[in-house]
Amino acid sequence: MTKIKLCGMMRPSDVITAKYLGADYVGFVLTEGFRRSVGMGTFCELKGYLTGSKVQKVGVFVDEPIEDIIKYYAEMLDIIQLHGSEDDNYVRSLKTLIGKPVIKSFTVTSEADIEKACRSSADYILLDSGKGTGKTFDHSLIKDIDRPYFLAGGLNSENVAEAIAELHPFAVDASSGIETEGYKDKTKMTAFVKAVREG
Repeated sequence: MTKIKLCGMMRPSDVITAKYLGADYVGFVLTEGFRRSVGMGTFCELKGYLTGSKVQKVGVFVDEPIEDIIKYYAEMLDIIQLHGSEDDNYVRSLKTLIGKPVIKSFTVTSEADIEKACRSSADYILLDSGKGTGKTFDHSLIKDIDRPYFLAGGLNSENVAEAIAELHPFAVDASSGIETEGYKDKTKMTAFVKAVREG
C-alpha cells in the first residue's frame, strides 16, 4: 500500500490529525525563513504529540550545515529530508554521520532531472514540482524508475488516486494540497488520506 507523508506541520492540531488519520510520515520544516518553518521549541512541542505512535518524524532542511542537523535534531528525527541544492557528497556524508534514512528532493522539469534523481545516494528520492508551489509536474516524465520514490507537487484529494494508479509511487507527499488559507485543514487532510487508502 502506498505510504502517506503529510508535510509542513505547524500546529498541534495538524500533528494530532495526522496521527489520528494514520499518516506514515509527518514532515516539519526545520530550516528558518520559510512559510511553514517551525523553531526548535515548537518542534519539540509538536513531536511530543507523536509519542507512542508509529508515525515517523521527518525533518525537512534546506542547505543546512550537516553539523547543525546532527547537533540539534538528529536524535529527535526518524528521517532527514533535504530540500535544497545539497549535492551527492553532502548526502553521502550525512548518511554516514547520522545513520538514519535520507530523502533527497528533486524538482522535475525534464527527463534529465529524473535521471539525476535516480543516481542519488539518498535512501529515497522525492520528485516535486518545486518548493510548495501547489502545482503538479508532468508525470509523463516518470517512466521506469527502479527505486522507491516519494511523489509530491500539487497532490490533493482530487488527483492523488489517479496519480497512484498511474505511477505506483512508494509514497505520496502533500502540503499545500491539504491546506486552506495557508493552514492545514482537517477536512482536506481526511479526504486526502481517504483517497490514498481507498484508491
